[in-house]
Amino acid sequence: MAAAAWIVLSRVIKFTFKKMYDIKVNNMNKTLSWKQLSSFGIPLLLLAAIILTAKSVIFTINPSALSFGITFDLLFTIPVIYFLLIRKTDIPKITIVPIFIVGIIVATMILPSENQQFLRWVKVWILPIVETLVLILIIYKVRLAIRGYRENKESTPDFFTALKNACSEILPKVAVIPFATEVAVFYYGFIHWKKLAPKKNEFTYHKNSGIVTLLIAIIFIVGIETAVIHILLLKWNLTAAWIMTALSIYTAIQLFGYLKSIMKRPISIVGNKLYLRYGILSEANVDIEDIDLVELSTKSIEFDKETRNLSPFGELDSHNVVINLKRVCTLSGLYGINKKFTTIALFVDNKDDFKKQIENIKEL
Repeated sequence: MAAAAWIVLSRVIKFTFKKMYDIKVNNMNKTLSWKQLSSFGIPLLLLAAIILTAKSVIFTINPSALSFGITFDLLFTIPVIYFLLIRKTDIPKITIVPIFIVGIIVATMILPSENQQFLRWVKVWILPIVETLVLILIIYKVRLAIRGYRENKESTPDFFTALKNACSEILPKVAVIPFATEVAVFYYGFIHWKKLAPKKNEFTYHKNSGIVTLLIAIIFIVGIETAVIHILLLKWNLTAAWIMTALSIYTAIQLFGYLKSIMKRPISIVGNKLYLRYGILSEANVDIEDIDLVELSTKSIEFDKETRNLSPFGELDSHNVVINLKRVCTLSGLYGINKKFTTIALFVDNKDDFKKQIENIKEL
């Protein structure tokens, strides 16, 4: 759970520079917001003063008492002052968490190890509570997002989309997709077992493509290789054997989560929007008015910078639909890797109905 708090850490840095200036779009002049600047400037000044105290001669006179005071100020006094400064601003209150984490890091670096008793107590008892609260906040926002999906009768509640939306409100942009992907792997792999009943505007892509069989075979191979390599490595090094086994098990869990997500995240058409999905591995949102042509084809395609395959498995996975667009669109891949395309190939179990629905909407 340490990742939940550590990932939030970079948000305070990003938000510091973003909120120090009010950008006036009309005249493109930047004016310093002193109220927002003080929200970060005062805590930073206090932090600098504490660091100087820890490095001064005064600290050597009574290190035990000062260590407790320094730890308390870094972990509690500064976050409380920061909260009082931001409580009437639009700065997210969640940024208190990285301030707290920064305090732990600084205290660990500047205090002698023999004077970190109170700090160790905080790490053992307080830090897990903070991490749990952050996780609860994410879960709460995911539930709100899913509730919003349920109010729309045309769409099936999609956990991965809701999770990404919730994380984007709490975590820095660069961490949203990696964090959401890791959580989604375990959710689809071990929590979401309810059978999917696709609506008329939803289309599966795993029943006739053979990808399920392929992934099951890969997981099976990983399992056999893990057992064999573990036995061989045991003769050389016990630690290496268990590290390799742990990595193999983790890989199998990832593959299983990907496999289950393919079954649970159908392609859908909602309003004038086409939501192309391939489990949690890749997705693209396309405006139907931007579609030039939907072609039913299984012919081999040469993929390049403009022509992509919705499936990340490339030639290992087949396609029976090719969509040509009027403009460039973005395909979001695993862990936030984005690629541009104007043509995309995919597999749809009910390809005829899929093409018909898109063409009917285009004619309206």
